[in-house]
Amino acid sequence: MATPKLRFKEFKGEWLQADIQALVDEKIIDKPMDGNHGEIHPTSADYVDDGIPFVMATDVIDGKVHLDKSKKIKKSQADGLRKGFSVGGDILLTHKATIGNVAKVPELKTPYIMLTPQVTYYRVLNKAKLIPDFIKSTFEAPIFQNELLALCTGATRLYIGISEQRKLPFSYPSKEEQTKVAAFLSAVDEKISQLTQKYQLLSQYKQGMMQKLFSQQIRFKADDGSEFGEWEENVIQYFMDKNYIIDQMDGNHGELYPKSEEFSEKGIPYIGATDFSNGQVNFLSTKKLPIERALKFKKGIAKDGDILFAHNATVGPVALLKTDLEFVILSTTATYYRCNPQKLKNIYLKSILESDYFKKQYVGIMSQSTRNQVPITTQRKLKLLVPSLEEQTKIANFLSAIDQKIEVVSQQIEQAKTWKKGLLQQMFV
Repeated sequence: MATPKLRFKEFKGEWLQADIQALVDEKIIDKPMDGNHGEIHPTSADYVDDGIPFVMATDVIDGKVHLDKSKKIKKSQADGLRKGFSVGGDILLTHKATIGNVAKVPELKTPYIMLTPQVTYYRVLNKAKLIPDFIKSTFEAPIFQNELLALCTGATRLYIGISEQRKLPFSYPSKEEQTKVAAFLSAVDEKISQLTQKYQLLSQYKQGMMQKLFSQQIRFKADDGSEFGEWEENVIQYFMDKNYIIDQMDGNHGELYPKSEEFSEKGIPYIGATDFSNGQVNFLSTKKLPIERALKFKKGIAKDGDILFAHNATVGPVALLKTDLEFVILSTTATYYRCNPQKLKNIYLKSILESDYFKKQYVGIMSQSTRNQVPITTQRKLKLLVPSLEEQTKIANFLSAIDQKIEVVSQQIEQAKTWKKGLLQQMFV
């Protein structure tokens, strides 16, 4: 029966059931279209600083088209292309490699945007029958996403072409009900957008304050009002030799590197660079190793309170390890730093490893190499700024308070997204 589980009480009756092809045949929507393939497909040599946005699947994120981040091509070149001309109000659906991301094209400053072959646009012709925002919400619904994935082909790079997309089922009610459903979900999207903006502003504020703190533009004073002494600047190896950092190590290479078949559903977390999120370890995403296997490792054995630094492939994220376990295991993509609490506060170390002061050093080194990594030996040559323990504590407490606010907003965003997902599960058929 084509009726949703969750519905506004003033609406009754079944929804109309069709597929994308039927909507095209009835001229409710235009023929779905993606970008240009083959010889006329723009290449990196065609990109310019200002021009027509050339939208890839990676530009369609969190329900928005990020035109500010997209590549650009000259209008003269875009005008000569055959297809993929998308305009404001179109609904975009990513269909290659990145599958199922959805967004509505905003009001444009250019006559149109160009799509790559990774993205399809859907354009409503008969708005008395169907509204664009309802298409967007339908495409986001789990029931549609599952149908989309079921029709995909490809083992390593999923793909669903235009002809297969036309087979996708699509159910819809009256325009009045569509409008109410879409308006309600748009309000949820707006709430998520506001929270996301708040998160970004807090993150920018933290980065700005770290810049001022670690450049010593801003200095704290002692509790008695006196000035703190000079900061010590030296390479990490120096602070290891002086027992500020009592251990630093990454994961096991070679024969001890675990094979995919050794992982299990339960066990000791095996943490890689991609498991860092918002300054913490996302244990839901980590792989697990049986305890007897984990005990065989000779290094990369991290403990509660260690500071983790992602140094391979994904470079730069930092996390404070919080765990009730006796130890966890790091992959070869992450380094742990263990502080001597009598000389170096772990929260202070986390903050300076996150700062532009530290980032500029390893980015400068990576720019001279073809490999996206900062190995242990290189890390030990990078510099740290270390004030007195009392000033470290004041800096750490100040930045931790900002981190707590960021974490609260991050949790609110996740809760809102979970709520929206539940609504989408029940409001569509």
